[in-house]
Amino acid sequence: MQQTKHVLSLVLQTPAASPLEAQRHFSAKLTVETDVADVRHDLEQGCKDFILVDVRSAEDFAECHIPEAINLPQRIIDESTTTHFSKEQVLVLYCWGPACNGATKAAAKLSTLGFRVKEMLGGIEYWRKEGGPVEGTLKEQASLVG
Repeated sequence: MQQTKHVLSLVLQTPAASPLEAQRHFSAKLTVETDVADVRHDLEQGCKDFILVDVRSAEDFAECHIPEAINLPQRIIDESTTTHFSKEQVLVLYCWGPACNGATKAAAKLSTLGFRVKEMLGGIEYWRKEGGPVEGTLKEQASLVG
């Protein structure tokens, strides 16, 4: 009789959530996150239900940004720099890419100020990797890191 070797699962070392807990968790994530494909689809369809906000520096924005995006550098977000935004319209924020937390910091600041926000996962890096159009002085030649 062959003995079966028991292998400790690192994946299952912490038990999986119940289906209800998982549904609540992933549904909650979708209230604060979106992705490049969904943003691109909405922009291509002419959807004006959100404002796309590039939270990188003014210099980086000038070199390369997503068409229709506006620039609001994360470092200068406060009450005085956001007076022209409606608190009724959702702000979709992006920065460099998955390794950048600028959009997360901006979302924290803006939500503290009373704005409805979502973070676009992947940032401009994945926008460009997925073939999304860009504008700016350098366009596709711009760096993918800040």
